[in-house]
Amino acid sequence: MRYNKLFAILMASTLSVGAFAETETNETLATVPAAEEQTEADKLNMDNGVIPIADDRGFTLQSNNGNFVFKPYLFLQTTANFRYYDDEGLDKAYNQDNIANSGFAMPYAIIGFTGRAFGKIDYNVCVNAAASGGNILQQAWIDYAVSPALRFRVGKFKTPFTHAYLTTLGETLFPSLPTSLTAVAILPYSLNAVTPGIGTGFDLGVEVHGLIANKVGYEVGLWNGTGSAQNGATKTVSDDLHIPSLLYAGRVTFQPKGAMPMTQGNPKLLHEDKMLFGLSANYNVESENESTNDFRAGFEFAMLKNRWYVAAEAYYMRIGFTNRQKISDSYNYWGGYAQVGYFVHPRWQLGLRYDFYDRNGTSKDGILNMPAASINFFIPKTSIKLSAMYQYIGRTGHETQLDRDMDDLGICTHMAQLMLQYAF
Repeated sequence: MRYNKLFAILMASTLSVGAFAETETNETLATVPAAEEQTEADKLNMDNGVIPIADDRGFTLQSNNGNFVFKPYLFLQTTANFRYYDDEGLDKAYNQDNIANSGFAMPYAIIGFTGRAFGKIDYNVCVNAAASGGNILQQAWIDYAVSPALRFRVGKFKTPFTHAYLTTLGETLFPSLPTSLTAVAILPYSLNAVTPGIGTGFDLGVEVHGLIANKVGYEVGLWNGTGSAQNGATKTVSDDLHIPSLLYAGRVTFQPKGAMPMTQGNPKLLHEDKMLFGLSANYNVESENESTNDFRAGFEFAMLKNRWYVAAEAYYMRIGFTNRQKISDSYNYWGGYAQVGYFVHPRWQLGLRYDFYDRNGTSKDGILNMPAASINFFIPKTSIKLSAMYQYIGRTGHETQLDRDMDDLGICTHMAQLMLQYAF
């Protein structure tokens, strides 16, 4: 009898909450297009950053008019890796091998939930069980929409720089990001504290963003500038510039054919016609640290046209040492990539990428050129994606053999990778 009473109380509470939610839903205008006006890309909302919010993987709880959405999700990536390194930098006396950092890995084991509330708030919280330290918290943010053209986001999320990073994680053409974004720059000083790279990735911060007239997008905000591994407030005021030592970043895009989904290939989007042009810049201000003030700027282009995906990016980084370092010189780096993907079959996608990086700076001759090829297979009715890629690291234009040998230190000459991805 007691259990029947408890059950009745629970059901009454649930119905009350449902009735309240329905009342709120009826009084709130959704910020998304009406269902009959939505394209396939609209239905596969990419704002989550990991997987599309409203796709048919797993299950999604949603109110009748779409103002309330709740989607728990799981995202797994397992890789088999082969990496071969040149002899430069290897010490045979310590039995260092040319083949290293090979075998199996799990870069992502993400569990999270995402969705929408009151038709005005998007949210996402997820943890990456395969990570360590501060990286375990992969994302955590809320996004409040005054209108589609004026939104506010707070928490841990992607900084507005480079199309490669901003692409939804499970929607990339290649299993690995361009090396020009992930490899650290080479500086002519032995300073362990100074390891700048061009990519900025996830960080803690706040931004204002929006899409005006469904064509012009903008993002501008402040972040800690410490990256995804740090979840604490550790910053101070710049001794050099006398402003908060934060990452100041902004991005503006023009999408002439409507909002472009942040995907590099999805078998459900084989009839899209979208295009994006973007400019971005950021300035990472350091203080009281043996480090640098880093300015970055980038240009991006991306296009979805039926079975084709085309993208190209170029980016630049200027490193200026803090006064504490007593180094007056500054150093300039640049890189970029171009890539193309094509669905030869609704479940098979082929990809090519050419990546280049002036890793030793413009003060020295020579660049890294890194061609790569990939193939993706989307297994029907399973939410499983199989990917394979190969990348070669080439070096060209160096003045001396020593410069050539130093330029690819820490980067493998040959890299092959197989990836199995599952999501619901």
